[in-house]
Amino acid sequence: MPLQIYISGKYYDKENAKVSVYDHGLLYGDGVFEGMRSYGGKVFRLKAHLERLWDSAKAIWLAIPMTQEALAQAVNDTLAKNGIKDGYIRLVVTRGAGALGLDPNRCSDPQVIIITDHIQLYPKELYENGLTIVTASTIRNHSAALSPRIKSLNYLNNIMAKIEGLQAGCVEALMLNAKGEVAECTGDNIFIVKRGKLLTPPIDAGILEGITRDAIIQLAREAKLEVAEIPLVRPDVYVADECFLTGSAAEVIPVIKIDSRTIGDGKPGPVTKDLTKRFHQLTRE
Repeated sequence: MPLQIYISGKYYDKENAKVSVYDHGLLYGDGVFEGMRSYGGKVFRLKAHLERLWDSAKAIWLAIPMTQEALAQAVNDTLAKNGIKDGYIRLVVTRGAGALGLDPNRCSDPQVIIITDHIQLYPKELYENGLTIVTASTIRNHSAALSPRIKSLNYLNNIMAKIEGLQAGCVEALMLNAKGEVAECTGDNIFIVKRGKLLTPPIDAGILEGITRDAIIQLAREAKLEVAEIPLVRPDVYVADECFLTGSAAEVIPVIKIDSRTIGDGKPGPVTKDLTKRFHQLTRE
C-alpha cells in the first residue's frame, strides 16, 4: 500500500496528497513545522515537539485548528496506518489558502499535514568515521529580525548555507551569527568537547533549541560530565578535542574536520561515542 499522508483529518495516497497553490505556506513560507523520530513505534519526546510547534505557531499568530492531544493521536495513528516503527515524522501547519498578498487575515483553514517515512540523513560510514564540514559565509538570521527559535517553513537562510557546504564537497555547513559567534549548522546543533567539558552555544546565540540537543545535555549531566552553554567562536571549534552535531533526523554524528582543520586526532572521540550510546539507549526506553 502506498504511503498515507494525513491532511487535516483525512488520509491521501502520497501521489494525491495536495494543498492549494494559494496556500500561504507555499507562496510565502508562512507556517511552522516539526521533524520527529519514532523508535519502536513510539515518537521520541512527542510532547516536547508539540509544545515547540505551538510556541512557533503562537509567535507568528497562527492558530493550530486542533488540540495538542488530538494532534498527538493523529501522529500516532499515521505511524500505525503506514506500519512504521522506526521512522521520521514531518509535521507541518500552513497558514492555509488565501488571496495573493501578504495579509494572513485573507487566509482560511490552516492545513495540518503529517508525513511519516523512513529516513537515513547521512550514510552509515559518516556516523562511524565522522563528517567534514565548512563554515558558510551565509550568517544565521538575526534573532531580532526572525527568531531562529521559530521553526518556520521559510528555511531559505539554512538552504543557502547548505548549498555552500555542498559546493565545498561537504554535506553540512556551520553557520555563524551576526556577532561572528558559532550558532548552529544548517540542520543540526553543534557541540564541542574541550579538556573533558562539553560546550555548546547558548540559546541567545541565535539557535533553535533542539529536542535532541536538550536530550544530550541531560544525558551528559547524568554522566557527571561538565556542560556549559557559552558563546563560541570558530577557533574554539578548530582546537576542540571532539566535535559532534545533534538533530532529530541526524541523531548524534561526529565531526572530524572543519575548514580543512582536523579536530582532535581526526577520529570520533570517546565522549562522542559514549553520548551516542547513551542516546540510543534513551530512545529505546
